[in-house]
Amino acid sequence: MSTGYSELTGDYTIDTAHSRLGFVARHAMVAKVRGGFDEFEGSAHLDGDKPANSSARVTIQAKSIDTRNKQRDDHLRSNDFLDMDNHPEITFVSTAVEPTGDDHFKVSGDLTIRGVTKPVDIDFEYTGTAVDPFGNTRVGLEGSVVLNRKDFGVSWNAAIEGGGVLVSEKVTLEIEISAIKNT
Repeated sequence: MSTGYSELTGDYTIDTAHSRLGFVARHAMVAKVRGGFDEFEGSAHLDGDKPANSSARVTIQAKSIDTRNKQRDDHLRSNDFLDMDNHPEITFVSTAVEPTGDDHFKVSGDLTIRGVTKPVDIDFEYTGTAVDPFGNTRVGLEGSVVLNRKDFGVSWNAAIEGGGVLVSEKVTLEIEISAIKNT
């Protein structure tokens, strides 16, 4: 969000029915597996004139992971991966927002997965604003970041015949947000 969008300034709540928090990881070194989280909530304060004054917070329920395969999802929820019994939530709390170009910015923050908190920088694009048929002001944001899952203690893997591993260490988080301005 470049400066000069003073009408966007305000507090927002993520519309989870129209947003997606997803991920992509390589499987067996040959294919990509895509998934997402079905249960999450978040809020943001946007400052259209001074983006550095903006902030965001998101909480994801680890149990809501969905890759369209029950056996894989159960394994991802287990101690081998997300350990949801001991770490039921994944959280992100922003620490800085920096414009990086027209309608692009970097959101820095603390990401906590499996009880391990690390700083991450997520590149976002402001995709627009609209007033929906119900009179709500909506703002759209899309972003992504590549993480090494081992940095967060998610280190399970298995060797595959011919070399390589079953699950890539690098995981791409994909974020598509529709947020509603609080009245």
